[in-house]
Amino acid sequence: MPTLIKLQGGRAVLANDAFTHVDDDQSLPPGDVIVSLTRFQADGERLLGEGRSVGVRLEPNEEAEALAYDLPRLAVVALAFPKFRDGRQYSNGRVLRERFGFKGEVRAVGDVLREQAVFMVRCGFDAFEPADGSTPEQWEHVTRRFRHVYQPAADGRTPAFVERGR
Repeated sequence: MPTLIKLQGGRAVLANDAFTHVDDDQSLPPGDVIVSLTRFQADGERLLGEGRSVGVRLEPNEEAEALAYDLPRLAVVALAFPKFRDGRQYSNGRVLRERFGFKGEVRAVGDVLREQAVFMVRCGFDAFEPADGSTPEQWEHVTRRFRHVYQPAADGRTPAFVERGR
């Protein structure tokens, strides 16, 4: 079971994961699940109708827009990073938060490294399954490394040029 780190009130904490990741070829266990977009499109209505909390895993070649209609009913959108070098999911994170106003959990899964933490938080991620064995303390440290930011983003931090103007 992967480690789950969540941001809560500006702090990074180790969290219990109530969700089970389910592959397309696996049978559905009871309880809360995270399924692929393909499986959600086939079984989503039934899963949501069962009163479960449901999450959807988006691969880098899948766009957040595919979930636009269903976002208010989803608890988690897990954005998969098959390689840390693949940055397409940063765009999906921003789309979820800024365009669609998604209030649920945006989780980074896959080849997730703490060096990416600052950028992920800026794009709206609030939960992480680190692949590098890092701790919540290490994640919190890197997310606070830089005092100033230079453009607005999904995290709502005030850019330096606005601070200077005050």
